Amino acid sequence: MRRPVALLSVLLVAAVVAPGALAANVKIRVEGKTQTIYGAAQPGIQAANALQALDVASTAGEFHYALTTSSFGDYVSQIGKYASAGSAGWVFKVNGVSPPVGADKVVLEDGDVVLWYYATFGPTGGPPTLELQRLPANCYVVQSVTDAGRRARAVDATLTVDGKRFRTREGRACIGLHTGPVRATAPGAVRSNAVR
Repeated sequence: MRRPVALLSVLLVAAVVAPGALAANVKIRVEGKTQTIYGAAQPGIQAANALQALDVASTAGEFHYALTTSSFGDYVSQIGKYASAGSAGWVFKVNGVSPPVGADKVVLEDGDVVLWYYATFGPTGGPPTLELQRLPANCYVVQSVTDAGRRARAVDATLTVDGKRFRTREGRACIGLHTGPVRATAPGAVRSNAVR
């Protein structure tokens, strides 16, 4: 009689542990229409897919998001104050690439970087996103990333730190000593992650 109870206990523990075991250790950032909503420095979380990553971030950052059901499935129709409208709305990238499937279908792996952002789409698609990387000697490089994940130096990027702005040359700039995080912006692009 004890054997079935022990087996049931093991199955219950496995059922509770399994969802967490499927989650990956990832980084996330949510860029709004006018400002960063969550995770400028891309904090680490655990999530199994890109939609769950947004859900975990919304709890941690105490911001609202909404899903809308369509014939293509559920999609994120609002994050924070701004709802999707016309040719503008909420999209995501994983490791710099816009997947061709819904956010709940993208299985995340350890080390992935998830970016949710508000974008206005035109004839050539959405805006590029910026990625900032620190180099030795307080130097930084900014890359512009297309929806397909193609990276190129963001030649017209500007770095902002400690209330000062620095123009990059070929997407690179050395800014000397500073105390705050560095961010990059460029015309028509989604702002970068923050780097110290």
